[in-house]
Amino acid sequence: MLTLSHIIKSFASLAILRDVSVTLESGKSLAIIGPSGSGKTTLLSIVSGLLPPDSGTVSIDGINSYTLSDSERTEFRRTTLGLVFQQHRLLSQLTALENVALPALAGKKRVSPEEMERARQLLADVGLGARSTHRPEQLSGGECQRVALARALMNKPTLLIADEPTASLDHATADEIGHLLLKVVAQHGTTLLAATHDMNLAKLFSATLSL
Repeated sequence: MLTLSHIIKSFASLAILRDVSVTLESGKSLAIIGPSGSGKTTLLSIVSGLLPPDSGTVSIDGINSYTLSDSERTEFRRTTLGLVFQQHRLLSQLTALENVALPALAGKKRVSPEEMERARQLLADVGLGARSTHRPEQLSGGECQRVALARALMNKPTLLIADEPTASLDHATADEIGHLLLKVVAQHGTTLLAATHDMNLAKLFSATLSL
């Protein structure tokens, strides 16, 4: 499903990624581990189509997004990838339900009833069905990250990319969100790639890649 072949990336004279190759099968999960500055976020940015490698190839479902035009790559990212960040990045003026449904609005004036129903189901899947009308400031950090996870799954991505999804949470909440992340992506049949320094989270994944 995801194949990285001989990825190399440097900034100025500093080599960040040195010949990284890995294959991730559909439905599996891979945790990228390593100390700060080892290139975890850089590698996720390359996979996401946001930062081209100096050399090497990225193939997602057989497609190298760097051979696409900018507009095609944007559309590929929207329809194929789901993104979860360390900070939830929810829009404060929207409710939890509206935040989840937001990806479906791209290029349209309104979200369909069917799409809103999917957003409601996703909120229920992450345990927040009763909090759909709450805005981010009315939710805890863990709850906001649950909303962010539901939002990332809205467009039915084949690959979910998470960058330190539990780093901003206390230990107990991080453990809870980590288990939920693996449970929900398995429930939706989504392949998962995540960068984390949390070894308790990494142990839950199918495989790990150390940078």
